[in-house]
Amino acid sequence: MRALCWMGVNDLQVNTVPDPAIVNPHDVILKVGLTTTCGSDLHLLGGYVPTMREGDVIGHEYMGEVVEIGSDVRRLKAGDRVVVPSFLGCGKCWYCDHDEWSLCDNTHPKPELAEPELGYPTGGIPGYSHAFGGYAGSHAEYIRVPFGDVNAFTVPDGITDEQALFLSDAVPTGYMGADFAAIKPGDTVAVWGCGGVGLMAQKSAMIMGAERVIAIDRLPERLAMAKSLGSETINYEESDSVLEELREFTFGKGPDACIEAVGMEAHGTGPQYAYDRVKQALHLETDRGSALREAIMAVRKGGTLSIVGVYGLMDKFPLGILMNKGVTIRTSQQPGQRYMPAMLEHVQKGELDPSILVSHRMSLEESPKGYQLFKDKEDNCMRAVFKP
Repeated sequence: MRALCWMGVNDLQVNTVPDPAIVNPHDVILKVGLTTTCGSDLHLLGGYVPTMREGDVIGHEYMGEVVEIGSDVRRLKAGDRVVVPSFLGCGKCWYCDHDEWSLCDNTHPKPELAEPELGYPTGGIPGYSHAFGGYAGSHAEYIRVPFGDVNAFTVPDGITDEQALFLSDAVPTGYMGADFAAIKPGDTVAVWGCGGVGLMAQKSAMIMGAERVIAIDRLPERLAMAKSLGSETINYEESDSVLEELREFTFGKGPDACIEAVGMEAHGTGPQYAYDRVKQALHLETDRGSALREAIMAVRKGGTLSIVGVYGLMDKFPLGILMNKGVTIRTSQQPGQRYMPAMLEHVQKGELDPSILVSHRMSLEESPKGYQLFKDKEDNCMRAVFKP
């Protein structure tokens, strides 16, 4: 089959690779219907996530059709249209039993690669380095899904493929960010980032009852999308001080909750941003922390900070500010299985339309070009979607 392979830093190629096969009786094989770029993939391209190997198939946000099932699969059948959360769960361990699916004890086949950095391995994720399991990714004609009965969710009639696609990662990550914000009626929520996850966090915060949502970004076309969802906006490149603007928005108090949806390659301004770029380029740290530090400064006393951007090692983390302000921090990789029933219901009711994220529709053979547009934010690229 054809698949998009990581061949080195900033080097993606579409190659012919072996078709996936049933390995365990709980596996299913999907014919990939749609698969999309994700901001966290850019960390792979830039070399910031360790244990990538030449020829690895990338991609973790996808939907498709079941074409083969293992002997222990009971809930699915060939022909089912399904969406799969990016982190895989087994459905039987303590973490899955407590709805912490991304922390599954049994879906990481290479725990020795994760434990030195994380202390304990997380659940596995397709297409995201051997430190996260070494599974072949979704930018391919076919993909193997372990524990198919608990990870592959049937897409109801009335939900399009493009809407279902983003229920794999962008929507559950943003939805989790809003859930972690512990939103109460009347709350003001600030969201850093107007990419796919940031936009879904904003819309989710509104669904969960936020009175005001304020979006922070630098790209006019993304800020315009945030406005179309109902968010108020701040362009940080045009602002004298984002913190002062947020104080004005909130009558001096600060946002009740801040959601950081940018991650380790945040852009910013000023000397601290220049410092981060130099240290990141020299591999003395993996993260540019402009957005996260700003969110920490902005959140009100006693407020909540929800972190959904992907991070590694960040210098100058202002822990003392969090402690002295009494801030509650919630963060995780998304347990999409926990949120899938609610997300499907929101889409069916018309309360949420994830397909607004699609900006470019391309074939799998065009996927290297799609990533170039996505990485460089050219041609107003929000998300490039590939149809194998």
